[in-house]
Amino acid sequence: MLARSMLVTGGAGFIGANFVRYWLKQHPETTICVLDSLTYAGNVSSLPSREKNTQLTFVEGDIVDQQLVENLLLEKNIDTVVHFAAESHVDRSISCPDRFINTNIIGTHSLLKAAKTVWLDRSCCEEHRFHHVSTDEVYGTLDLESPPFSEQTPYAPNSPYAASKAASDHLVRAYHHTYGLNVTTSNCSNNYGPYHYPEKLIPLIITNILNNKPLPVYGDGLQVRDWLYVEDHARAIELVLDKGQLGQTYNIGGCNEWKNIDIVNLVCRLMNRAFDNEATLKERFPRASAVIRGRSEELITFVEDRLGHDRRYAINPSKAENELGYSPQETFESGINKTVAWYLSNQAWWGPLIAY
Repeated sequence: MLARSMLVTGGAGFIGANFVRYWLKQHPETTICVLDSLTYAGNVSSLPSREKNTQLTFVEGDIVDQQLVENLLLEKNIDTVVHFAAESHVDRSISCPDRFINTNIIGTHSLLKAAKTVWLDRSCCEEHRFHHVSTDEVYGTLDLESPPFSEQTPYAPNSPYAASKAASDHLVRAYHHTYGLNVTTSNCSNNYGPYHYPEKLIPLIITNILNNKPLPVYGDGLQVRDWLYVEDHARAIELVLDKGQLGQTYNIGGCNEWKNIDIVNLVCRLMNRAFDNEATLKERFPRASAVIRGRSEELITFVEDRLGHDRRYAINPSKAENELGYSPQETFESGINKTVAWYLSNQAWWGPLIAY
């Protein structure tokens, strides 16, 4: 089903905001309510203008607040929930796991209880959908020779973040099989693109280069990740909502594996080239002395590896391809160039988020 009235949790975060932007372009008839507690990674400026998009509303609130969610489902006649809200930074989950348990597990359960109460117990919306956005990290780690994760891969989370997301996946599945709630789940690989909070690898490298700060690389930098352009992820969720089978999980990947150190070196080359080709960048970012000299790779600094650092993630998206017609539309070359260009043009967005 395609939504008439949608609640997007975590819609002021990176993937959520990009999803809202994509959905409003593709489905301007849909009314969208964004619910976000505006933690450090939430930013209302990532959302489209509500003056130009009158069908978009924003509510600051916590998904743990079941009564708030019930009220929104009723007042706005919501038929679709797309659930992005999550604590997602692995480093933070290692140092402060309680927040991840609260948001990712208890928060998801509060949403499910609210949906069950309104849609099922009160019979307010027979045709409904609860779509849960999860991660490939629930599957654990792969060695270099192993096939990519499929939907049949056993769960084996290795960080508090991954464990909390695995628990939320199981709760969503349970509410379908036990109560009949109409649910779908997607597990995605690493996203990249505009509006990405600068603690994550690609925006961290870009913004650190612009501030002539070290580019930290964990361990030997040979950890492998599958990279997915964020708008391709939004497109995949649209397909799941339109064609996905109830109760099913779909793995969404970019078929685009890179070693972390190779990503860092690639971004360095792109930044060197951008500064070489556009003289105004040197004026706009005068402290970026390494890249001004065409040597941003000199900032690369190897640091102590993260605790429990998974070696490789990779997604097999065959099920989504075969059942939904999914395939990434953005090549990595075009996507990473768009991403670098966006950060170079949007210092007003990311500048206040970082400590110089």
